[in-house]
Amino acid sequence: MWKWSALLAGTVAVGLVASVGMGAQQGTGKAATLTAQDREEIQQLLASYARALGTCKPEEYANNFESPDGFFESQSRGRVAGRERLIALVKSEPACIGRGNANGSRNVPTTVIEVTPQGVTGKADNGVGRYEDVFVKTAAGWRFKSRNNISKEAVAMGFTYQDFAQIHELVGEHGQYEDVYATTPQGVLFRSGGMTIEPISATEAKGKIHLKDDDGRYEDVYVKTPKGWRFNSRAYVPIDDVAPFNRDSRPTR
Repeated sequence: MWKWSALLAGTVAVGLVASVGMGAQQGTGKAATLTAQDREEIQQLLASYARALGTCKPEEYANNFESPDGFFESQSRGRVAGRERLIALVKSEPACIGRGNANGSRNVPTTVIEVTPQGVTGKADNGVGRYEDVFVKTAAGWRFKSRNNISKEAVAMGFTYQDFAQIHELVGEHGQYEDVYATTPQGVLFRSGGMTIEPISATEAKGKIHLKDDDGRYEDVYVKTPKGWRFNSRAYVPIDDVAPFNRDSRPTR
Protein backbone atom coordinates (compact mmCIF):
# COMPACT_ATOMS: atom_id res chain seq x y z
CA MET A 1 0.00 0.00 0.00
CA TRP A 2 1.32 3.42 -0.82
CA LYS A 3 0.30 6.84 0.34
CA TRP A 4 -1.67 9.36 -1.69
CA SER A 5 -0.93 13.05 -1.38
CA ALA A 6 -3.58 15.71 -0.84
CA LEU A 7 -3.70 18.15 -3.73
CA LEU A 8 -5.74 20.67 -1.83
CA ALA A 9 -6.33 21.26 1.85
CA GLY A 10 -7.30 24.16 4.05
CA THR A 11 -10.41 25.81 5.39
CA VAL A 12 -9.40 29.46 5.25
CA ALA A 13 -11.74 31.84 3.49
CA VAL A 14 -10.77 33.21 0.08
CA GLY A 15 -8.32 36.09 0.22
CA LEU A 16 -5.64 37.69 -1.88
CA VAL A 17 -2.97 40.19 -0.98
CA ALA A 18 -0.81 41.58 -3.78
CA SER A 19 2.55 43.25 -3.54
CA VAL A 20 3.32 45.02 -6.80
CA GLY A 21 6.88 45.58 -7.96
CA MET A 22 8.39 46.93 -11.14
CA GLY A 23 10.80 45.06 -13.35
CA ALA A 24 10.06 41.50 -12.23
CA GLN A 25 10.01 39.08 -15.12
CA GLN A 26 7.11 36.88 -16.15
CA GLY A 27 7.37 33.75 -18.24
CA THR A 28 6.75 36.00 -21.26
CA GLY A 29 9.90 37.99 -20.51
CA LYS A 30 7.90 41.17 -20.01
CA ALA A 31 8.06 43.36 -16.92
CA ALA A 32 5.37 42.28 -14.47
CA THR A 33 2.93 44.62 -12.82
CA LEU A 34 -0.30 43.62 -11.15
CA THR A 35 -3.46 45.54 -11.85
CA ALA A 36 -6.74 45.17 -9.99
CA GLN A 37 -7.93 43.00 -12.86
CA ASP A 38 -4.85 40.79 -12.60
CA ARG A 39 -5.49 40.30 -8.89
CA GLU A 40 -9.09 39.38 -9.58
CA GLU A 41 -8.09 36.92 -12.30
CA ILE A 42 -5.54 35.22 -10.04
CA GLN A 43 -8.21 34.92 -7.36
CA GLN A 44 -10.50 33.33 -9.94
CA LEU A 45 -7.70 30.91 -10.88
CA LEU A 46 -7.29 29.83 -7.25
CA ALA A 47 -11.04 29.29 -6.95
CA SER A 48 -11.11 27.37 -10.24
CA TYR A 49 -8.40 25.03 -8.96
CA ALA A 50 -10.40 24.30 -5.80
CA ARG A 51 -13.63 23.83 -7.70
CA ALA A 52 -12.17 21.50 -10.35
CA LEU A 53 -10.49 19.33 -7.74
CA GLY A 54 -13.43 19.30 -5.35
CA THR A 55 -15.85 18.27 -8.09
CA CYS A 56 -13.45 15.81 -9.72
CA LYS A 57 -13.18 17.55 -13.09
CA PRO A 58 -9.75 16.45 -14.37
CA GLU A 59 -9.83 18.40 -17.62
CA GLU A 60 -10.89 21.60 -15.86
CA TYR A 61 -8.14 21.05 -13.30
CA ALA A 62 -5.53 20.73 -16.04
CA ASN A 63 -6.84 23.92 -17.68
CA ASN A 64 -5.55 25.88 -14.65
CA PHE A 65 -1.93 25.16 -15.60
CA GLU A 66 0.23 26.75 -18.27
CA SER A 67 0.41 24.62 -21.40
CA PRO A 68 2.38 22.54 -22.14
CA ASP A 69 4.78 22.57 -19.18
CA GLY A 70 2.86 23.75 -16.10
CA PHE A 71 3.16 21.35 -13.21
CA PHE A 72 2.01 20.31 -9.75
CA GLU A 73 4.60 18.89 -7.34
CA SER A 74 4.52 17.26 -3.91
CA GLN A 75 6.80 14.90 -2.02
CA SER A 76 4.72 11.79 -2.65
CA ARG A 77 3.51 12.63 -6.17
CA GLY A 78 6.73 14.09 -7.50
CA ARG A 79 6.58 16.59 -10.35
CA VAL A 80 3.49 16.08 -12.49
CA ALA A 81 3.89 18.12 -15.67
CA GLY A 82 1.72 18.39 -18.75
CA ARG A 83 -1.97 18.10 -19.40
CA GLU A 84 -2.17 14.30 -19.73
CA ARG A 85 -0.45 13.70 -16.40
CA LEU A 86 -2.42 16.40 -14.58
CA ILE A 87 -5.66 14.79 -15.75
CA ALA A 88 -4.42 11.38 -14.58
CA LEU A 89 -3.46 12.92 -11.25
CA VAL A 90 -7.01 14.06 -10.46
CA LYS A 91 -8.52 10.78 -11.64
CA SER A 92 -6.31 9.01 -9.08
CA GLU A 93 -7.25 11.19 -6.11
CA PRO A 94 -9.01 9.02 -3.47
CA ALA A 95 -12.12 11.24 -3.43
CA CYS A 96 -12.39 10.98 -7.22
CA ILE A 97 -11.76 7.29 -7.85
CA GLY A 98 -14.88 5.76 -9.32
CA ARG A 99 -16.84 8.99 -8.98
CA GLY A 100 -17.84 11.65 -11.43
CA ASN A 101 -18.26 14.15 -8.64
CA ALA A 102 -16.86 14.47 -5.13
CA ASN A 103 -17.87 16.83 -2.37
CA GLY A 104 -18.05 20.05 -4.35
CA SER A 105 -15.79 23.07 -4.51
CA ARG A 106 -13.28 23.26 -1.68
CA ASN A 107 -12.35 26.26 0.40
CA VAL A 108 -9.48 28.33 -0.92
CA PRO A 109 -6.62 29.15 1.48
CA THR A 110 -5.62 32.78 1.76
CA THR A 111 -2.81 33.41 -0.72
CA VAL A 112 -0.18 36.14 -0.41
CA ILE A 113 0.90 37.26 -3.88
CA GLU A 114 4.25 38.92 -4.58
CA VAL A 115 6.15 40.08 -7.63
CA THR A 116 9.66 38.65 -7.32
CA PRO A 117 12.68 38.09 -9.59
CA GLN A 118 11.19 34.63 -10.21
CA GLY A 119 7.92 36.15 -11.42
CA VAL A 120 4.53 36.46 -9.74
CA THR A 121 4.51 34.04 -6.81
CA GLY A 122 2.08 33.01 -4.11
CA LYS A 123 2.20 31.37 -0.69
CA ALA A 124 -0.71 29.85 1.20
CA ASP A 125 -1.03 27.72 4.32
CA ASN A 126 -3.21 24.81 3.23
CA GLY A 127 -3.55 23.01 6.57
CA VAL A 128 -1.12 20.18 5.79
CA GLY A 129 1.75 22.39 4.70
CA ARG A 130 2.11 25.26 2.29
CA TYR A 131 1.37 25.94 -1.33
CA GLU A 132 4.13 27.82 -3.11
CA ASP A 133 2.94 28.95 -6.53
CA VAL A 134 4.38 30.63 -9.58
CA PHE A 135 1.78 32.29 -11.79
CA VAL A 136 2.16 33.27 -15.44
CA LYS A 137 -0.06 35.40 -17.63
CA THR A 138 -0.77 33.58 -20.89
CA ALA A 139 -2.87 34.42 -23.93
CA ALA A 140 -5.68 32.52 -22.19
CA GLY A 141 -5.25 34.43 -18.90
CA TRP A 142 -3.46 33.74 -15.63
CA ARG A 143 -2.33 30.15 -15.08
CA PHE A 144 -0.15 28.17 -12.69
CA LYS A 145 3.35 27.84 -14.03
CA SER A 146 3.92 25.65 -11.00
CA ARG A 147 2.20 24.70 -7.75
CA ASN A 148 4.31 23.02 -5.07
CA ASN A 149 2.56 21.45 -2.09
CA ILE A 150 5.31 21.49 0.56
CA SER A 151 4.70 19.49 3.73
CA LYS A 152 4.75 21.04 7.20
CA GLU A 153 7.91 19.08 7.96
CA ALA A 154 9.68 20.40 4.87
CA VAL A 155 8.52 23.96 5.59
CA ALA A 156 9.94 23.64 9.11
CA MET A 157 13.27 22.58 7.57
CA GLY A 158 13.28 25.74 5.48
CA PHE A 159 12.54 24.12 2.12
CA THR A 160 10.94 26.22 -0.60
CA TYR A 161 9.80 25.50 -4.13
CA GLN A 162 13.16 26.84 -5.30
CA ASP A 163 14.97 24.01 -3.50
CA PHE A 164 12.88 21.46 -5.35
CA ALA A 165 13.49 23.30 -8.64
CA GLN A 166 17.25 23.45 -8.07
CA ILE A 167 17.41 19.72 -7.32
CA HIS A 168 15.51 18.97 -10.53
CA GLU A 169 17.92 21.18 -12.42
CA LEU A 170 20.89 19.42 -10.82
CA VAL A 171 19.62 15.95 -11.68
CA GLY A 172 18.21 16.68 -15.13
CA GLU A 173 15.75 14.34 -16.77
CA HIS A 174 16.44 13.89 -20.48
CA GLY A 175 13.45 11.57 -20.87
CA GLN A 176 14.93 8.65 -18.93
CA TYR A 177 12.46 8.65 -16.00
CA GLU A 178 9.30 6.57 -15.97
CA ASP A 179 6.04 7.61 -14.36
CA VAL A 180 4.63 5.23 -11.76
CA TYR A 181 1.14 3.72 -12.04
CA ALA A 182 -0.68 1.41 -9.64
CA THR A 183 -2.96 -1.48 -10.46
CA THR A 184 -6.15 -1.12 -8.39
CA PRO A 185 -9.65 -2.63 -8.42
CA GLN A 186 -10.67 0.48 -10.36
CA GLY A 187 -8.02 -0.09 -13.00
CA VAL A 188 -4.54 1.32 -13.60
CA LEU A 189 -4.19 4.69 -11.87
CA PHE A 190 -1.44 7.29 -11.82
CA ARG A 191 0.74 7.15 -8.71
CA SER A 192 3.62 9.58 -9.18
CA GLY A 193 6.09 11.14 -11.55
CA GLY A 194 9.29 9.24 -12.15
CA MET A 195 11.29 11.32 -9.65
CA THR A 196 10.29 12.13 -6.08
CA ILE A 197 12.20 14.29 -3.59
CA GLU A 198 12.05 13.86 0.20
CA PRO A 199 13.63 16.57 2.41
CA ILE A 200 15.37 15.03 5.42
CA SER A 201 17.05 18.08 6.98
CA ALA A 202 17.69 21.74 6.24
CA THR A 203 20.59 20.77 4.00
CA GLU A 204 19.79 17.24 2.83
CA ALA A 205 17.20 15.53 0.68
CA LYS A 206 16.67 12.06 -0.76
CA GLY A 207 15.67 11.35 -4.32
CA LYS A 208 14.12 8.23 -5.85
CA ILE A 209 14.14 7.89 -9.61
CA HIS A 210 12.37 5.13 -11.56
CA LEU A 211 14.13 4.45 -14.84
CA LYS A 212 12.62 3.93 -18.26
CA ASP A 213 13.59 0.72 -20.10
CA ASP A 214 15.45 -0.45 -17.02
CA ASP A 215 14.56 -2.84 -14.18
CA GLY A 216 16.36 -0.68 -11.64
CA ARG A 217 16.18 2.75 -10.08
CA TYR A 218 18.46 5.45 -8.66
CA GLU A 219 18.48 6.36 -4.98
CA ASP A 220 20.13 9.75 -4.47
CA VAL A 221 21.17 11.89 -1.55
CA TYR A 222 21.53 15.63 -2.22
CA VAL A 223 23.29 18.17 -0.04
CA LYS A 224 22.85 21.94 0.01
CA THR A 225 26.21 23.73 -0.19
CA PRO A 226 27.16 27.43 -0.37
CA LYS A 227 27.21 26.92 -4.15
CA GLY A 228 23.79 25.29 -4.26
CA TRP A 229 22.49 21.72 -4.29
CA ARG A 230 24.95 18.96 -5.13
CA PHE A 231 24.99 15.15 -5.17
CA ASN A 232 26.19 13.58 -1.94
CA SER A 233 25.69 10.09 -3.34
CA ARG A 234 23.93 8.14 -6.07
CA ALA A 235 23.22 4.41 -5.78
CA TYR A 236 21.87 2.22 -8.56
CA VAL A 237 19.39 -0.39 -7.29
CA PRO A 238 19.24 -3.12 -9.95
CA ILE A 239 15.76 -4.36 -9.05
CA ASP A 240 13.14 -1.66 -8.52
CA ASP A 241 10.39 -2.34 -5.97
CA VAL A 242 7.87 -1.10 -8.55
CA ALA A 243 7.14 -3.58 -11.33
CA PRO A 244 8.08 -2.42 -14.87
CA PHE A 245 4.46 -2.42 -16.03
CA ASN A 246 3.53 -0.10 -13.19
CA ARG A 247 6.34 2.21 -14.30
CA ASP A 248 4.96 2.44 -17.82
CA SER A 249 3.68 5.97 -18.44
CA ARG A 250 1.40 4.64 -21.15
CA PRO A 251 -0.24 1.46 -19.78
CA THR A 252 -1.49 -0.86 -22.52
CA ARG A 253 -2.62 -3.86 -20.50
